Amino acid sequence: MSPFAFIYSRLKPRGFSLVEMMACVSIIGIIAFMAIPSVTRMRSDSERNLAIARAEALNLAQASFMQVRGRTQAALDWASAGSNDAKYNLLRPYLSYAESSLAVYLPAGYAVTFPPSITSMTKVSLSSPTGVIYY
Repeated sequence: MSPFAFIYSRLKPRGFSLVEMMACVSIIGIIAFMAIPSVTRMRSDSERNLAIARAEALNLAQASFMQVRGRTQAALDWASAGSNDAKYNLLRPYLSYAESSLAVYLPAGYAVTFPPSITSMTKVSLSSPTGVIYY
């Protein structure tokens, strides 16, 4: 065997060993284990922020509804709408990208309660799935 053949045989690529592969998989597992709680927290935070933004959009829609309809007519229309869904239907033309119903408009688990009178300009009450009331 020539000395060059011996050197070439030692430098030939052989691939990864089992120990190297196990170390790589365990490092990826540790990183994933540390990242999963952060990702779930970011998702719940984004849903909460979306619900708050949608509640603020409903507040602005109330003000627009009252300006367009007039104070007296808006109060009459608001009083005749008995449920939150009926009040949402009154505000739908004044919302950008309004969904077909209030349940679809808000993230899952969040609920709003509209004020009984629109002339008082009270904000909607937003409650989370955990029972926290934001307004």
